[in-house]
Amino acid sequence: MQKKHNENLTCLAQNLRGKSTKEENKLWYQYLKNYKFHFKRQYVIQNYIVDFYCPKAKLAIELDGSQHYEPQAMIRDQIRTENIEELGIEIIRFPNDVVNKKFNELCEYLDFYVQKRTQNNL
Repeated sequence: MQKKHNENLTCLAQNLRGKSTKEENKLWYQYLKNYKFHFKRQYVIQNYIVDFYCPKAKLAIELDGSQHYEPQAMIRDQIRTENIEELGIEIIRFPNDVVNKKFNELCEYLDFYVQKRTQNNL
């Protein structure tokens, strides 16, 4: 049984939507906002907030800045990923550089991945 999300994070998630990084804004406004499958921004899953979440595909997308590559942050991210994936939600991560330098390829990959994840759920 899936635990209910942490209500205390809802306000924080709403606040984060207004403070999105340029990479998050680019992916949201230039692709995910009008994508054929609905995505949510800064979505609360239990005790975590993910950058983007597609309920139909049970897929979370995380965009990682340089702080995510520090040793302690990598450990926290791994634990977070394992906890969320226990719910049947897959997380895929992309460095911010991919959004900045290979945006079209990123969008094509995301479309392929979402199509694959939703193939059996249609």
